[in-house]
Amino acid sequence: MEEQAKRRVSMLFSHICPSNQSVSEPFCSSEVSPSNCLSNEVETNDKDCIFCKIVRGEASALKVYEDDLCLCILDTSPLSHGHSLIIPKCHFPSLKDTPPSIVGAMCSKVPLISEAVMKATDSDSFNLLVNNGESAGQVIFHTHFHIIPRKARDCLWDSESLRRRKLKLDKETLLLAERIRDKLPQFVNFNEDGKSQGSSLIDN
Repeated sequence: MEEQAKRRVSMLFSHICPSNQSVSEPFCSSEVSPSNCLSNEVETNDKDCIFCKIVRGEASALKVYEDDLCLCILDTSPLSHGHSLIIPKCHFPSLKDTPPSIVGAMCSKVPLISEAVMKATDSDSFNLLVNNGESAGQVIFHTHFHIIPRKARDCLWDSESLRRRKLKLDKETLLLAERIRDKLPQFVNFNEDGKSQGSSLIDN
């Protein structure tokens, strides 16, 4: 029973401590250590990108998490107390340019980091935000996720006061759904009738 408990603690600790660090070393520091990119096949950093400079140790940042693929830092212009950013250590200018494995690694850290951020800020909720592209508000063109802790009635977003309209299931909406399906990659699963296996709100 004692051995089982030790294995459980070891497994839990592996989520918050990089494998190349010993248990006796501190996990978090106020500086980001330089990191070499794991891939040599593509251009993985940008000399003028502030996030790449942080990864290389050429710019300062307050780090709250780091592993082999990504790190989390406090946003220098926070929307709320504890606003944090998860960034990959390799340079990808947008979400669509980021390999699924890297996106997956970033997403897998969201529950762990968001829970810590909420506890540290006495928040009960958080927004997970990705600004992908200039029109969507992306300012730093290096993929990153925003974790924005929230509290009741903090009135952070103006859009939260807007009334949402119910989706009209008309011809225009059906055409929109069809156009989106047409843009999906060919490897999306389809059933024998040639239709996507996803659910539909409309009966044929």
